[in-house]
Amino acid sequence: MRIGAHVDSADPLAEAAARGAEAVQFFLTDPQKYNSPKPREDAERIRASEVDVYVHAPYIINVASPNNRIRIPSRKLLMAHARAAAELGAKGLIVHGGHVGAGADLEAGFVNWRKAFEYAENDGGLPLPVLIENTAGGDNACARRFDALSRLWEAVGSFGAGFCLDTCHAFAGGEDLVGIVDRVKAITGRIDLIHANDSKGGFDSGQDRHDNLGSGKIDTELVVAAIRASGAPAIVETPGGVEGQTADIALLRERAGN
Repeated sequence: MRIGAHVDSADPLAEAAARGAEAVQFFLTDPQKYNSPKPREDAERIRASEVDVYVHAPYIINVASPNNRIRIPSRKLLMAHARAAAELGAKGLIVHGGHVGAGADLEAGFVNWRKAFEYAENDGGLPLPVLIENTAGGDNACARRFDALSRLWEAVGSFGAGFCLDTCHAFAGGEDLVGIVDRVKAITGRIDLIHANDSKGGFDSGQDRHDNLGSGKIDTELVVAAIRASGAPAIVETPGGVEGQTADIALLRERAGN
């Protein structure tokens, strides 16, 4: 079982070593800007490492948006990050499910997601798995409620889309964590990665506020159970830097590995 953490991008392998992590996740650019990633000097070292690497796409990407000025740059940026992540030997590129905005038809978001995968195919194909992540907030989100997730997968499942289950997002988004793996797999057929996070916000609060395991509103056993049931690697995106994340990794390794 591979367990790791979301870390600073400057030297992810050093961050992994500091935490005793077997996997790392990091951004390639500022997550709030439309910046294309540049080649990394440590690319060969990252590719050669035994640490599993995941790249998180910028938060600003929203391929579901009905707004051309958001959707079209988002598609291009997704491809740019996919190619850069593949150059590092990453096992997946995580991207949030996106939303269509207040008053818009959610169906348009699913159609736009399908178009994003079609765009990728026409642009040479995706060089690594794109893992769509469930989100915590918004009434017009494509991957907050699992009824919406089911409709999203009808649009993108045939393209080989992967799935990243975030426990904080699910809880804060109003999805019960009891039996969640079975419910997700009934929709997607797969869980490629778990974001193992506690939640500062309450159930169905819509608040995307992560906490260290055992410090928030989620029963840690439910996070552990999700990891066990999925068999997927886990990344903690929790606060506290090296100390906080090392403790979370140790907890998961002890309890999920049994």
